[in-house]
Amino acid sequence: MKKGKALIIIHDLYQEDNVFQLGPAYIAACLEKAGHEVETYCMDIFHYTNDQLAAYLDEKEFDLIGLNFLAARFKETVIDLCKTINLHKKSAWLQLGGHGPSPIPEYVLKTTGADIVGMGECEETIIELMECKLNNGDLSRVKGIAFREGDSVTINPRRNPVTDLDSIPFPAWHLFPMDRYTTSVKNAAMKDDERAITIISSRGCTNRCNFCYRMEKGIRVRSVENLIEEMKLLNTRYGVTYFNTQDELFILSRKRMMEFKRLLDENGLKIKFDVNCRVDIFNEEMAALLKECGCVFVNIGFESTSQKVLDIMNKNTTVEENMKAAEIANKVGLGIGLNCIWGEPGDNEQTLRDNAAFITKYNTYDQIRTIRPVTAYPGCDLYYYAIEKGLLRGPEDFFNKFKNSDLVTVNFTDLPIDRVYELLLEVNRGLILDHFRNTSGDMDAAEHLIRNFSDLYTGKIDKFRGARIYTREEAKHIAHIDRDRK
Repeated sequence: MKKGKALIIIHDLYQEDNVFQLGPAYIAACLEKAGHEVETYCMDIFHYTNDQLAAYLDEKEFDLIGLNFLAARFKETVIDLCKTINLHKKSAWLQLGGHGPSPIPEYVLKTTGADIVGMGECEETIIELMECKLNNGDLSRVKGIAFREGDSVTINPRRNPVTDLDSIPFPAWHLFPMDRYTTSVKNAAMKDDERAITIISSRGCTNRCNFCYRMEKGIRVRSVENLIEEMKLLNTRYGVTYFNTQDELFILSRKRMMEFKRLLDENGLKIKFDVNCRVDIFNEEMAALLKECGCVFVNIGFESTSQKVLDIMNKNTTVEENMKAAEIANKVGLGIGLNCIWGEPGDNEQTLRDNAAFITKYNTYDQIRTIRPVTAYPGCDLYYYAIEKGLLRGPEDFFNKFKNSDLVTVNFTDLPIDRVYELLLEVNRGLILDHFRNTSGDMDAAEHLIRNFSDLYTGKIDKFRGARIYTREEAKHIAHIDRDRK
């Protein structure tokens, strides 16, 4: 078998708190397992410029160059990055992947000049692509891709996702600067000397909210034994004691959670972790069990306090379930991510104020919580609704309008856009002040953050990343909250 060489690029996010990218790390592991050589280029951690990347590519020879991205970074970062890669890649194929390009491959290929888009999960696809490149194969026979030949784009049939997640090798951690990634992000209830990393035990979700794009249908899970083995390796090799679980639904059943607890105990793993979950499967017994296992924070997509809006979202939950879940988390003593968005069809001034009141009532102050407007990213049902209603004309129109996830891309409300921003500033100012009154008391820091939101909403800046994401220099102005919450 011929041996190929691949480069995996992690693009810059222009911040210091960089989360370890599981998707590219899984792809790298699969390539290595198939006998190929892989290098990584972490622009997020080291803030390499495009010129530095160009010089690096000039000195190297690759068969495949992979780049994953989310839609939010496409215009700001990815287009220029692809220009640089295309000028210096020599004979390599540039393959784009992830949530950003998967639903709109033709537009992405024509805009970036990339050779291939991997649609959906690509652990199997990437191996076939490498074989195709090395053997002058026929790209039209590779499922799960779209590819460009000149001005023509061919979209192949989708590939069925891997059902046996245990068959996928663990992420290729050794190819990444793990000392930097494990110390980059400080999560809720995490001490400064602890190390954290992202991990995932399942893929998919049981629901389809209108603002969410999911690359694959359904839900698939790893065995608990496989998950524990990975945690043990991360603990022994890299000193990881905090696991930021990226599952959309870490909590699936009582039986699975009981098995997770049993294997943690049997293996002597003393860990902290956080989870994402839905309110309709979060009860007091599950909350207590999570806490016994070491869970310190539950991130929940409450989204709205309006039943009308929840129904429009296709959330398949109720306001009563939202309140009960928040009360349970408070009662059991779990930190809680109070995620609410606003600006859906059906939203108005009152629903925004009600969302803010909900956050204030149940806030555990692990994070600075603010409310963002909903964004109709390409691929989600809300995006196609916007096109149907004449509010968007397609991907090019979306990217021309999208500036920042804290700004309105499409106004689905009946309110004038100036009033929308007045309300968002008013409500978020109240939430920020409430946070600092209940944590550090540093009101200068609060006002500094509020000014950033004001400048963002009035068009003075557009690179502000929101209340929970700061560079370390910026963080000097924001008081640290007590990570060991009582």
